[in-house]
Amino acid sequence: MLAKLSAIFADIKFQHTVFALPFAVMSAFIAAGGVPEAEKMMWIVVCMVGARSAAMAFNRIVDARFDVKNPRTQDRALPSGRVDVKSYWLFLITSSALFIFAAGMLNSLALYLAPVALVIVFFYSLTKRFTAYSHFWLGLAISIAPVGAWVAIREEISFVSLLLGAVVVFWLVGFDILYSCMDMKFDRESNLNSIPQKFGLKNALRIAFASHGLMIVLLFALLQPVSELGILYGAGVVIVAGLLVYEHSLVRPDDLSKINMAFFNVNGIISMGLMVFIIVDCTWF
Repeated sequence: MLAKLSAIFADIKFQHTVFALPFAVMSAFIAAGGVPEAEKMMWIVVCMVGARSAAMAFNRIVDARFDVKNPRTQDRALPSGRVDVKSYWLFLITSSALFIFAAGMLNSLALYLAPVALVIVFFYSLTKRFTAYSHFWLGLAISIAPVGAWVAIREEISFVSLLLGAVVVFWLVGFDILYSCMDMKFDRESNLNSIPQKFGLKNALRIAFASHGLMIVLLFALLQPVSELGILYGAGVVIVAGLLVYEHSLVRPDDLSKINMAFFNVNGIISMGLMVFIIVDCTWF
């Protein structure tokens, strides 16, 4: 059983929680106007782990028949036979229950919205079957992180939380388009949809760049008086903009060899770095 659990955690890339979790932390600090209560932060982290684990498990289950045919994904736990479907379903149900329980430990609104959040994050995995804009559904799914963290702290959905959620949407759209460029040929052969598959690599890269441009605009929109964030946060946004330009410089239509560096390394630095700037801005200024 431990071997299967270890294989599942490796398969869902548990470490990639780093992409969404920092935005939940950012939102919590802004909502609290400083350092949030430790207990609430603990349950926010549990919610993030539970929701992402459940969403990734659902993705692996429903995409197994495609993963077994794709050279990039054939080594995943289900296609390779290291984990059976029953075990994955058990993991999914347990993760979902953990998420709902943690939401209930936060407040009533978080508990009421928890099933809605699960429906959204599960539905993303089906979108490639009928729309090229599945990247936006992924962005919507991940944007639940900052909105949910705000609900956890203030038991409300505010304009600021929605604005931060929009930042996440366009950030995810941009780098998910980049990542999906690697599967363009397979998507066409399998009748799956994506922006690279629909518009070609060159136009897909342009759309990704424009999406990240919108992200930066929305980040600047969070400056005072919309929120309490000030000049230090603004400096962080400028750095993020520079990192995004660097990310796009790594990927060209005729050279996709550095996509993994652009996808994992740069975006991990962006999310963690922006979180640090917001925490310092909220607590020291």
